[in-house]
Amino acid sequence: MERRWLKYTALLGFWGVVGLILTIEVYFNYRAEMNGVAVAFWDVGTPQFIRALMWGLMAPLILQAREKMPLSRGHWFGGVGFHFCFSFLIMADFYLSRMLFGMLVVGDPLSKFWQMSLNNFYGRNIIDMAFYWAVLAFGFSNEIYQKYRNEELRSAQLETRLIETELKALRQQMHPHFLFNTMNTIAVLVREKKNDEAVTLVARLSTLLRMALDNTGVPEVTLRQEMDFLGRYLEIQQARFSDRLQVKVEISAEAMAARIPNLLLQPLVENAILHGIAPRPGPGHVDVLGRVEGGNLHLEVRDDGLGFDGTKRAKEGIGLANTRERLTKIYGARGQLLLRSEPGRGVSVQIILPYRA
Repeated sequence: MERRWLKYTALLGFWGVVGLILTIEVYFNYRAEMNGVAVAFWDVGTPQFIRALMWGLMAPLILQAREKMPLSRGHWFGGVGFHFCFSFLIMADFYLSRMLFGMLVVGDPLSKFWQMSLNNFYGRNIIDMAFYWAVLAFGFSNEIYQKYRNEELRSAQLETRLIETELKALRQQMHPHFLFNTMNTIAVLVREKKNDEAVTLVARLSTLLRMALDNTGVPEVTLRQEMDFLGRYLEIQQARFSDRLQVKVEISAEAMAARIPNLLLQPLVENAILHGIAPRPGPGHVDVLGRVEGGNLHLEVRDDGLGFDGTKRAKEGIGLANTRERLTKIYGARGQLLLRSEPGRGVSVQIILPYRA
C-alpha cells in the first residue's frame, strides 16, 4: 500500500512539473507578444495545469492502446498510422474543447466557433501530439526495461539452480566412497571387538549425515556452521587413520562469523587427507586456518604430504575443480583459489573471498 501511494505521489509530482513548465513557457510568450502588458500568471497557468492533468489521466489509456495496437502492427504502417491519427484526434479534441469553454465563459457567439478555432490555432497546440508520443515512448522503454529485468532474474535463477546442482553433485560424489571407507572401518572395529569405538563411529556418521541432509539446498552458511560439519567429518577420518592424522584448526572469532558457500572446505580437507596423508608411511598433519584481513576472508587448508613438482601441472580432483568454478561463478574476480606445493613439503590451498558477516 505504501509503495502504491509513493507511485501515485511521484506521478502527480511529475505531471505537476509538466504543468509548471508549460505555464512558464506560455506566460513569457504572452508577455513578449503583448509588449510587456501585465498578464496574471495563474490565469495563464490554469489551462496548462488542466492540460497536464488531462495527460496524467489519459496516460494509462494510451498505454493500454499501445498494448492493443502495437506500433509494429501491419509492418509498422498500421500501428504508427493508427497512433498518429489517434494523437491528432486527441489534440484536436482538447483544443476545440478549450475554445468552446473559453467562448462560453467570455460570452462570444457560438456561430463564430469554427472561424475562431481556425484563426487561433497555432503550432504550440502540436505539443499535445508530442505528449502522446512521449507516453508511448515511456511505455516502450518500460517494456524493454521489464524484459531486461526478467532476463536478469531468469539468469540469476538459472545460476542459482546450476550452483545447487553442482553442490548436490559434489555431495553425491563425496558420499559413496566416504561411506564405504567409514563402514569398512566400522567393520574392522567390530571384528577386533572394539565395540565401543564402533558404536561411537556409527553415532558420528549418523550426526554427519543428518547435518548434511539439514543443509541440503542451503547455498550459504557461516564459517562456524561449516566448521561444525567439518569437525564431525574429521572425527570420523581420525578414527580411520588413528594416530596417522593430526589436525590443527586456527580460525579467528571474526572469521567464524563470515558467510561462505556451503560445503566449501570439506572437499579441500578431503583432498589433503586422501592425496597428502594417506600415501605417507608415517603420521601427517592437516591445518585449517582462517582470518579476516583487508576486508577479505582468508582461508587455508594445508598438509605436509608428498606434494608435487611446481613445474608440472597439478592434477585437480573433482572437489578442487568444483570449488574453483563455484568461487568464479559466485564472486567473479573477487573470489580466488591459490594452489601451492613443493615436492616433499605438502600442498597449500588458499581461498580469498569478500568478507560478509
